[in-house]
Amino acid sequence: MPVITSIDDLKRIYERRTPRMFYDYCESGSWSEQTFRENSSDFDRLYLRQRVAIDMAGRTTATQMIGQDVAMPVALAPVGLTGMQTADGEIKAARAAEKFGVPFTLSTMSICSIEDVADNTDKPFWMQVYTLKDDDFMQRLFDRAKAANCSAAVITVDLQLLGQRHKDLKNGLSAPPKLTAKSIANMMTKVHWGLGMLGTKRRFFGNIVGHAKGVEDASSLTTWTAEAFDQSLDWDRIRQFRKMWDGPLIIKGIMDARDALEALNVGADAIIVSNHGGRQLDGALSSIRALPAIMEAVGDKIEVHIDSGIRSGQDVLKAMALGAKGTYIGRAFVYGLGAMGEAGVTKALEVIHKELDLSMALCGKTDINAVDRDILMIPKGFEGDWQA
Repeated sequence: MPVITSIDDLKRIYERRTPRMFYDYCESGSWSEQTFRENSSDFDRLYLRQRVAIDMAGRTTATQMIGQDVAMPVALAPVGLTGMQTADGEIKAARAAEKFGVPFTLSTMSICSIEDVADNTDKPFWMQVYTLKDDDFMQRLFDRAKAANCSAAVITVDLQLLGQRHKDLKNGLSAPPKLTAKSIANMMTKVHWGLGMLGTKRRFFGNIVGHAKGVEDASSLTTWTAEAFDQSLDWDRIRQFRKMWDGPLIIKGIMDARDALEALNVGADAIIVSNHGGRQLDGALSSIRALPAIMEAVGDKIEVHIDSGIRSGQDVLKAMALGAKGTYIGRAFVYGLGAMGEAGVTKALEVIHKELDLSMALCGKTDINAVDRDILMIPKGFEGDWQA
């Protein structure tokens, strides 16, 4: 067993063990992938300020996200097709998150259904929903989440149109994978993955097949998906979704201060500053560069979280120092999941927690809730000095 000390260690194992189409699905962005790259590299532009001769004993990374206790300000982000990265992937990731004490967010486009995850975990998880046209499906999705005791809903608002991801098109991405000469040849080299898939019944989109009208198999799912996303989405439509769900609500996909204010006005409990991991509008700012302006606009009027580009505990620390109250990891936990299943997700969380804890201490802080901009050295123009 190799010694795992970083998320990159897990990524290397993940690439070896997972079929290419699902590795590429995770490790890609839209168009030129500029935003995908800068989501991570822009964290490197923020420097940490080391302090010494400060009592570093008794440290804690425990805090709250939307009023819920968390072991550290990190949640597992909603990632579609997680159950294709490894058999029953959503269940394995949810179990790891539960044991570690951080939230797990289930994607609408998951392979394991809401009920599958609820039946195999003990604590409430969060449910992510897309903004779809079908009111009946949406209401039943919220009702199913409530019946499963989900403790928050996350509405993704940046997927009215699907960004073009070249690799997915070239690979013929699908769940289950389409059997072509290329895909079969690649899957034959992923023996552990294949054996896992043979041993599970969960190979389709569990929240949709059998739940959406007219969707009974993979072929009908393709048609439904193409027609389901609501290109006419506006804030009044989001208000309708707010009425469908009376629990804590998080709006994901905010990249502009004006939209942050709109989210506040529709009654959201939190927003996630997110560019969908660089998978939608390429050429947009990284999430970490967009965060300060959004914090300035909404302040403490609404809880602000962030995702896209977080691969380490230092990234979490820097986001918290800029004012975020929570962060989300997507690719980082998927690397662990594809590498080593549930144990790999646990390892990813351990790696991030250790780096967060040690870096916080070396910056002279012993409580994650006391971290502020004083620990950062921020370059001039980090947010951008744009012409009017």
